[in-house]
Amino acid sequence: QVQLVESGGGLVQPGGSLRLSCAASGTSFSRSVMNWYRQAPGKQREVVAQITSDGTTYYLNSVKGRFTISRDNAENTVYLQMNNLKPEDTAIYYCNMVTSSDTNYWGRGTQVTVSS
Repeated sequence: QVQLVESGGGLVQPGGSLRLSCAASGTSFSRSVMNWYRQAPGKQREVVAQITSDGTTYYLNSVKGRFTISRDNAENTVYLQMNNLKPEDTAIYYCNMVTSSDTNYWGRGTQVTVSS
């Protein structure tokens, strides 16, 4: 049974930083593509960042230069370092795993609120 557990969300002031973590269990993490998505109230879920099994990364244009995705295959964990946060980054952030057989798994999400 695959489980993805996110942590690290919270309330932060504009310009602040947070680091999200997603711990995976139950499958071959190192061969999987890992994504961070977010969904703001009234909006569709969007992919924020992706890291492939070989470490190639992708970022949503609006977070480029501010967010960094990384992975630790020894710890089966993916991270999202978020700097210079803006109110428009407020959303529930979800961890997503796509396995080598194209099966998708989702975490339950963690709330990020950027407000003064």
